Amino acid sequence: MHAPAATAAHRLPRLAVRRQLLIDVAVALVVFALTTTVGPRDQLRDFDLLGLALAAGASLPLVARRRAPLAAFMVIGVASAALVARGYADQPPGPIVALFLLALRPREADATTWRTDLAVALAFFLHAAGWFEARDHYASVPPPLTALFWAGAWVVGDRVRQRRERRAAAEADARRARLDAERERRLAVVEERARLARELHDSAGHAINVILVQAGAARLLHERDPERSRAALATIEEVARETAHEIDQLVRGLREDDGTDGVEPPPGLAALDTLAGRHRAAGLDVSVTVQGTPRALPARVDRAAYRILQESLTNAARHGGGAAEVTVAHGADALELVVTNPLGGGSPSPGGHGLLGMRERAALLGGRLEAGPGDGRFRVRAHLPHGDPRP
Repeated sequence: MHAPAATAAHRLPRLAVRRQLLIDVAVALVVFALTTTVGPRDQLRDFDLLGLALAAGASLPLVARRRAPLAAFMVIGVASAALVARGYADQPPGPIVALFLLALRPREADATTWRTDLAVALAFFLHAAGWFEARDHYASVPPPLTALFWAGAWVVGDRVRQRRERRAAAEADARRARLDAERERRLAVVEERARLARELHDSAGHAINVILVQAGAARLLHERDPERSRAALATIEEVARETAHEIDQLVRGLREDDGTDGVEPPPGLAALDTLAGRHRAAGLDVSVTVQGTPRALPARVDRAAYRILQESLTNAARHGGGAAEVTVAHGADALELVVTNPLGGGSPSPGGHGLLGMRERAALLGGRLEAGPGDGRFRVRAHLPHGDPRP
């Protein structure tokens, strides 16, 4: 199955080489025809066997101009000078075409070295000598005009080369820009998916904890306090509905590669009272202290602070001793969050997804988060710099 494809892949370069060779042969034949026909034939010598051999030498080496461009030019230059000296041609086109093609070569090739300058000077000297030899007997183009033709061919070829190199450089830059843009896009998708995974964990973990506590309360209060039991069931319904909607958005965002524009951002610190109220209704004694003057926070900081508090209170409800103290301190250039709860039946695993996600949120903002037990209490402390107010 793979053999024909491999054969075709190897055949493409061969076809390109053959095409180039056919083009070079056609150019050489055209130059040969022009050498033997163009010019004031009534004032020039008729081509005999020697003239045809010199005409071939002044044109056919163009076939080898890709492999040995300087050697081809020298052969053409010497043969053309002989044609002029013997009166077969007044201005053979071979050197002009060879100079043009020589100037087309990249800078790193021989076309721009001292050997090229020496070869062109020698060929011109031979042409000038041929003109002095033939001027009294045959029509010939004087050296100044020959120099003008040659210089024009070189300048045109060099300009074409520069334009090709600029176009190639522009195409390379465009390809690099496309690759960089694609790399940035994929990196953004990966980062966004990691963010959505954190959001999914925090949202689901919080909701499950609240539902578990409220379901237990509803079961225990079902007969002796039906009103509180119905309130607990209503809380379960509300939390479940909100979380299902949020999870649906997050999962849709994880499935899509081209962004998550439809995903609503999570709430910020403005929803802290609601968050604390839900945990109080679930049986967790939550106290909230705000220090400093509240200020408008960048959206990223606001959302991260809410998620850190949400996860910390969820851990306090699951592993703590029934109470949690929340301190939100507004500083000049950073937000400080502290959540402390008595140790209960256990403490969050240091390598758990919840603590890991909180540390990632703080690190993405250039901040830090410390969490661990001490003196019979578990403390989470987060330092979140305000930074640039980017969404």
